[in-house]
Amino acid sequence: MAISLDKALGIHQHALQARIQRAEVLANNLANADTPGYKARDIDFRAMMEKAQGQMSGFGMERTHAAHMDAGSGQSHNEYLYRIPQQPSIDGNTVEPQQEQARFMRNAMDYQASFQFLKGRFDGMKKALSNQ
Repeated sequence: MAISLDKALGIHQHALQARIQRAEVLANNLANADTPGYKARDIDFRAMMEKAQGQMSGFGMERTHAAHMDAGSGQSHNEYLYRIPQQPSIDGNTVEPQQEQARFMRNAMDYQASFQFLKGRFDGMKKALSNQ
């Protein structure tokens, strides 16, 4: 009997990848907090999950020709969201460090929760395979 990891893990493997991408974007924002003109960005996590859900359901877009773009190629530059700051800075930078740190920490906690869930799934599969 074959085990489908996609079915066993569900959307959570995609959630983990999305959390990693979001952490990179938020870390980049924090690294550029003092860069004049830098625009703080974020990723729409909900939209990424909806896209992953569509691909998992079999109703997502399919690449039918080598010259076509792959619909599942990940986050493109056009899918980033830009923040509107509560207190605009004079130099045009839209990073608000305290809020970015809070977002980064929340994302890290969500990542840890997704990781623990996947770990539980893998532990369950290991247990089932070893007949314990």
